[in-house]
Amino acid sequence: MENLITLSLLKSFYPCYEPETIGFTKDLKLTPLEFIEQFVDKVESKEDILWLLCRKEFMTNRDLRLFAVWCAREALKLVEIPDERSINACNIAEKFANEEASQEELTAARTAARDAARTAARTAAMDAARDAARTAAWVAARTAAWAAAMDAARDAARTAARTAAWDAARDAAWAAQINQLKTYFK
Repeated sequence: MENLITLSLLKSFYPCYEPETIGFTKDLKLTPLEFIEQFVDKVESKEDILWLLCRKEFMTNRDLRLFAVWCAREALKLVEIPDERSINACNIAEKFANEEASQEELTAARTAARDAARTAARTAAMDAARDAARTAAWVAARTAAWAAAMDAARDAARTAARTAAWDAARDAAWAAQINQLKTYFK
């Protein structure tokens, strides 16, 4: 299942930019792997590569599902103690892709994983609210201008460091996803 990527096919997906702006010309006819190699550093965002190639024109349903499972497992690696329901949903989705689990099993696992996500979101929101209240009380108690200036400088430095770390992590995640995506086209 490997369609060639042409300008007309690419435009038929209604990208949010003109493909010509990244150098995609009318005479190009590229395999997905060739497209990745040629345009990975030319697209505005690495997400554009995933947006283009993660579709039925280029990947089987099985491969799309297995790639989604891989992405979910990568995300779960970032959680200190992942919920077993989320891990099980990945396992069932992989089995389903390989025709080793039923639609009912997949639906049950998906429902359980959604419940786990809701629980995690509620917990994170409560923790954030508690931290915000604690921080607000602490900041209100500090009245000295010097302390406020130091806090502002520290917060600015912390924000800059956090932003740089986030950018590096995001770039690494996109690179990992694209490398994994390439395996489906070799």
